[in-house]
Amino acid sequence: MIIGPGLGGYYLIGIVAFVVSLAVSGWLRSTYSRWAKVANSSGLTGAQTAEAILRANNITNVRVEATRGQLTDHYDPRTRVVRLSQGIYDQASVAGTAVAAHEVGHAIQHARSYAPLQWRSALAPVAGIGSQFGIFAAMIGLMLGAGGLLQIGIVLFSAAVVFQVITLPVEFDASRRALVQLNQLSLVSNQDSAGARSVLSAAAMTYIAAAATSIAYLLYFISASRD
Repeated sequence: MIIGPGLGGYYLIGIVAFVVSLAVSGWLRSTYSRWAKVANSSGLTGAQTAEAILRANNITNVRVEATRGQLTDHYDPRTRVVRLSQGIYDQASVAGTAVAAHEVGHAIQHARSYAPLQWRSALAPVAGIGSQFGIFAAMIGLMLGAGGLLQIGIVLFSAAVVFQVITLPVEFDASRRALVQLNQLSLVSNQDSAGARSVLSAAAMTYIAAAATSIAYLLYFISASRD
């Protein structure tokens, strides 16, 4: 449903997005916390799991490093570094296995020239500008009745939305690769595999919720610009 012009629709989307975000974040943290307390069958820490998968795929130009925070894990394609939060890096848990394998999944995508990852990397600079300024330009344009500013905001914010949409197949594919690697290399038991899938599914929902929210805002602004 496209909400008509006026700030009421903007605030409604914000409230719904906030509630959904809280629910999804709660699910992710609950799922992560549960499986972070379960020791994995391989006895490997997250760092060791990541290194084992990298070796198995003959990827020798990617480093594995620890980083601060919780659930701050990511792969940096610019420096070719898999960064794992401390709880993932040095603990041998099911959650650590899943998250580490997922981030290495991105490194495998990079090594295999996975097209959506390349598209996302190319779009990142423009998307960063769009996410920071696009929605504010659109909102101010709407408040002031400045159609030109609203249109500029829509164009900028569209780049951020496209980035988030492209992120979905990138994240889903990384999780798929992670589960394949864990099973093929016998790094997980059946119970571990089920737990890893639960953690990765919960994480995927955060990307879906973010993309859905951005799409709703974009449709709202486009609808407002036509009235």
